[in-house]
Amino acid sequence: MRKFTLLLLLFLASCNLPAPQASQTPTPIRSANEEISQVSATPLPTIPGIPVREKYILNTSIDYDRHFVAVDEIITYPNHTGQPLHSLTLAIAANLWPNCFNLTQVTVDGTLIPNYILNAHRLDLPLPTPLAPDSVLTVNLSYSLSLPYMDQANSLRARIFGYSDIQMNLVNWYPFIVPFMDGEWMIREPWSHGEYLIYPIADFEVNLKFSNPENAPIVAASGFAEATGEITRYTLIEGRAFAISASRDFQVSSMKKGNTTVYSYYFPIFKNAGEAAMIASAQALEVFSEKFGQYPHKTLSVVIADFKDSMEFSALFFHSRSFYNLYDGTPTNYLTFVAVHETGHQWWFDQVANDQALEPWLDESLTTYSESLYYEAFYPDLLSWWWSYRIDFFEPQGYIDIPVYDGLNDENYKRIVYFNGAHFIQELRDRIGDEAFFAFIRDYIAQKKDGISTREDFFRILDEHTDTDYSDIVRGYFRK
Repeated sequence: MRKFTLLLLLFLASCNLPAPQASQTPTPIRSANEEISQVSATPLPTIPGIPVREKYILNTSIDYDRHFVAVDEIITYPNHTGQPLHSLTLAIAANLWPNCFNLTQVTVDGTLIPNYILNAHRLDLPLPTPLAPDSVLTVNLSYSLSLPYMDQANSLRARIFGYSDIQMNLVNWYPFIVPFMDGEWMIREPWSHGEYLIYPIADFEVNLKFSNPENAPIVAASGFAEATGEITRYTLIEGRAFAISASRDFQVSSMKKGNTTVYSYYFPIFKNAGEAAMIASAQALEVFSEKFGQYPHKTLSVVIADFKDSMEFSALFFHSRSFYNLYDGTPTNYLTFVAVHETGHQWWFDQVANDQALEPWLDESLTTYSESLYYEAFYPDLLSWWWSYRIDFFEPQGYIDIPVYDGLNDENYKRIVYFNGAHFIQELRDRIGDEAFFAFIRDYIAQKKDGISTREDFFRILDEHTDTDYSDIVRGYFRK
């Protein structure tokens, strides 16, 4: 979710939202036994002894006051590409920041690899011996991060990674092996707007400690937490991107929705807004689980962002501080529908991924349209307001199948991919009918869950659920 024109946030709506009720809670901690029970439905490996997906163990030490992070990372990588691999390609977004990422050692199955090539955010790692199909190897990396200051005033786009005066954010902070598809490693160039990273599905174990545990901040993280002395272990099963946010100023509220606990991390002056964002996210979990398929994680963390942006990660999203600041107590505001949007990304990003640089409409159009399903379910009298205020105010137009690099600028890119994309999804639903549309959506999730989807996948699965001709709609929204 990208920055929005803050002037529009001054809109004064007439509908009142009931005062939220929530409990104040400490940082969520789960027991080891509970973690085991929550992942019991994970599919077993299809080949004995070969993991079904990658696993990342991040042994992490943070000096909060010095803005310094030291990591020993262990990657278990199963080769499910169907061909032998002579090298691996990893994305290291932290290396885009000057003097931030310091890699001290890389080994593969215990063999030191001194001849790696690190260029900007790409690490090419030659293998000592080719990795055969359906075999597995282990990569160990030792590195440190000297975090950058999130200087919003002198940045062309929101600065999420790094620290501010009251918050530390670790996003895209660890090297990860990018997906391999159609004979290529899927790594794209960063841009002034939109996302560019493509994430594999993976399991995560983050063992986190602070250099001054007696004055440690409150931590929000993508995963279940188990405290063991000075170390807290966070576990995330079948996720895309593991994020951490820490602050000594966080307050935490929580509420239960089905089997999921929604946590809200906010600064004290934003208690009402923090709990309203939590409630909207919990409601969105309910309707999206019904419409799309069950939310896969036991927690979802909504984290106030000390920057003017909102952004999704697995089981966690950042929510712009500006939305909290201008919250007016009603559901007709950016705090509500952007919280719903970022919750929708737990399906259209975390469960079904895509090439965010070359085919961003696949997640952003569906996620933006998902907001309308929230209003349709909980505030049906506000659905026309949502279309008018959220979408049509911007007069969206243009072919939605553009890469981020063709978006001209952030606002024009959103106008095309997010807002006109929502119109495409609505027209498709109107044409084929609700029964076929929602059957398609559920099947799309089921078939592409944990994978990387493409336009071809989207329309192939759609055609399995309708014989209705929608080719004129496609011609109106797609270049070819």
